[in-house]
Amino acid sequence: MKRIFAYILPLAMTMAACQKQLQTSATTTDGAAPTVIENLQPLRPIDVVELSLPESDKVIVKLMFRNGSMTDPDGKEGLTYATAQTIMASGTQDLTNTQIQEKIYPMAARYGASVDKEVTVFTFAVHKDFLNQFYPILKGLMLTPRFAPEDFSRVKSNQQNYVDQVLRTSSDEEYSKKALEDLLFRGTNYQHTAQGTSAGVQAITLEDVKNQYKNFFTHNNVTIGIAGNYSPEFLSQLKQDMKGLSSVEPNVGRPGQPNKPNGIVVEIISKPNALGSAIFTGAPLSITRSSDNFAALMVANSYLGEHRKSYGQLYEKIRSTRSMNYGDYSYIEWYENGGGNMLPVAGVPRTSNYHALWIRPVQTAEGLKQQYKELGNIKVGHAHFALRLALREVDDMIKNGISKEDFDLTRQFLRSYNKLYIQTPEKQLGFLLDSHYYGRKNYIEEMDALLAKLTVEDVNAAIKKYWTADNLFVTIVTDDSEAQPLADALRNNTPSPMSYSNIVKEGLPQAVKTEDAQIANFKLNVKEVRVVDTKDTFK
Repeated sequence: MKRIFAYILPLAMTMAACQKQLQTSATTTDGAAPTVIENLQPLRPIDVVELSLPESDKVIVKLMFRNGSMTDPDGKEGLTYATAQTIMASGTQDLTNTQIQEKIYPMAARYGASVDKEVTVFTFAVHKDFLNQFYPILKGLMLTPRFAPEDFSRVKSNQQNYVDQVLRTSSDEEYSKKALEDLLFRGTNYQHTAQGTSAGVQAITLEDVKNQYKNFFTHNNVTIGIAGNYSPEFLSQLKQDMKGLSSVEPNVGRPGQPNKPNGIVVEIISKPNALGSAIFTGAPLSITRSSDNFAALMVANSYLGEHRKSYGQLYEKIRSTRSMNYGDYSYIEWYENGGGNMLPVAGVPRTSNYHALWIRPVQTAEGLKQQYKELGNIKVGHAHFALRLALREVDDMIKNGISKEDFDLTRQFLRSYNKLYIQTPEKQLGFLLDSHYYGRKNYIEEMDALLAKLTVEDVNAAIKKYWTADNLFVTIVTDDSEAQPLADALRNNTPSPMSYSNIVKEGLPQAVKTEDAQIANFKLNVKEVRVVDTKDTFK
């Protein structure tokens, strides 16, 4: 099968330039070995990851704390997020947030925080000419945050609105993705979203935020990342000042492990006026970027369906051939904000992993019946067929692997494409910090070297070892009218013939019709199906 990769390296960042910048030093202070994540050893105070770029006109500082949402106490889910956002939004002991914004506007400086399951990252960016003026603000925010009650109230109100309203209403795709993690990690410290739960956010107080800052944002669990045009003296000062963070030894604990499903477990979220059925699947995956075998799964994943790329098997069969939705993709690690990011972002390293499929919303029975008179008698829309098709593709890859030709093309694509992740100093620094977290020196360089010596046999062996089409979790956000009929069809493994309008059906090749009949009767190993009211999620 010939495959066309329509993704061109931007002129501003040619491959040669990427390679040159990747050769810039990325070192751990005093030459010590990176932390081995499998053992989750505490970091030494204070690790430093450097990316010296003497020709750059900017300085980027990232402070990565090992204290993501998994450190939220029971009953106060969302506390780490509230703490990080309050630090960023509340100013320093010397300056209010408004005064800071007025000072940094002429500098075109910026700062912000991101929180994921295992880490919180603060990012500061400023032109080198303003570094000395900006640094007291950076130092003040991190060492002497203001914690103004009015700023905390604003942060908490926005966070409460997100978990109560935005998450359920703004994007069914993001909703199904977060619901999958809730199901996959249920009962563990990985279950809730970084923003928390409805009851958890309600329970958070300003005193909780201050205590979380003291106990988890300490000099014992921070890694400093710095990139750009900075002096050794500035870095020395930064390291010395960050020792002023709390000296508490944080009790981080171990990341929650994904539940192991016996068969296919489906949770359908019934929602009024949903425009389609948004599907996410997840199967526990025992490796991360820290393993050399990850390179083999990268090829398999890209062949099945790289994020937002139009060449994958899922995209080709579900969207291109059958016009069922806008896209269908595969993931072998968490992909932050897939609805908004075209390329993977740094700052979300995780040691608990899973293989996921994203099937963008497909039509419900009610939607199809309203559009096409000839479909007036259907009971279930396209979700059952789409899920069957996707898992049948995974099953086929497990049993038969991929061809040498497809392997060569996919590997060639990946060796160029991966370098697009690091087109700016800030992105390069982010991936170097993640590399350090995973116990690597430079993930992009190392994966490229592993891809170079990879064989098709390696890839097919990895697929057989790590993937499954029989034991996984599925979440589907769909309309109230579709939820119960879809649940019944899945529970009973009812045949699910594809529902085409007459005009589409007439133009289909016979090969597609033949494959449709096979897909419609492909047996899914469904063991459990539940329907959940949207009002009862993320409580």
